[in-house]
Amino acid sequence: MLRTVSNQKRIEIAWPGVGVTVTADLDDRNAVLAQAVWDALPYRSLQGHALVAGHHLYHVAPIHDILHLPAAYRVDRRTVPDGTVFASRLQHLGLKYGPLTEPMTATPIGQVADADIDALTDAGRAVWESVYTSKKPLVVEVRRAGETSGHRLPRLTAADPATNALVEDVYAETARIWLEPPEELVDLHDGRIRSGAGSYGTVLTTLLFVNGETRPLGYNSYSGLVRAAHEGMPMESLRHMARTVVGVPAEFLAYCGLERLGAFTERVLDRLEHLDVRDDFVALMAHMALYLNCLGGWNLHLFPWQVGDHLRQPEAAQ
Repeated sequence: MLRTVSNQKRIEIAWPGVGVTVTADLDDRNAVLAQAVWDALPYRSLQGHALVAGHHLYHVAPIHDILHLPAAYRVDRRTVPDGTVFASRLQHLGLKYGPLTEPMTATPIGQVADADIDALTDAGRAVWESVYTSKKPLVVEVRRAGETSGHRLPRLTAADPATNALVEDVYAETARIWLEPPEELVDLHDGRIRSGAGSYGTVLTTLLFVNGETRPLGYNSYSGLVRAAHEGMPMESLRHMARTVVGVPAEFLAYCGLERLGAFTERVLDRLEHLDVRDDFVALMAHMALYLNCLGGWNLHLFPWQVGDHLRQPEAAQ
């Protein structure tokens, strides 16, 4: 598919902490997704780096609609040029800056300018250092080209007052931790675990399981409920699925230290029987998805990946 620029939707992606800014043009390959990103600008987010797939940057984008908007055109990320910009149903804005190994289909929405590819590579290496070794958070700013940077989180509303109050509480907590690490995760990574989770006093084991539960709870469970609601699943089925998929992981994560998540989940489960309006259901599940994806981003940043530095693939160890 030929890439055509979508009405000159030019954006800037900046990492002030490393002094790098690149420009990119959004295009028509997935015009609906590109428009959703354009409409959400400007914003800031914690910058992450792929830990398995290769030379790939991604961050949680504060855009509810990319959880469910249709993709017209998909590619194998390995095959497209460096500098390709992606919008993902994992609620990520991604940037390829070098070789990738994971055979994952993805939805491109734009391309970094050729003149900025070297700068993008520099940013990628700095982000890898941030995530893997230094643990100093790097913030990414995404804005329309030529406009000032800024930040806002979108707030959905529910018609039911009790549901709307819960949405507001989840929204407020997400905003509070968006650019600052949650105290609960900081305590957990420092080994302060009130429940004593971690057999024989270990910490890494608990961190591993927390990471393994947090990401799918946001990526798959809550995001999947949003998609299912937009795709017309009956409300009773939506309520049944929510009860089935969100309770047990959240209970475990609360035991491991994410007590705010546990409290929010209890309130979500209490509200389910009263959620008869589809838009109210979507608002609550979308805000829980964004909250979980924010927690997941911080957990990936704080996780001590460097403890496994001695474990290298034979080719890399040579």
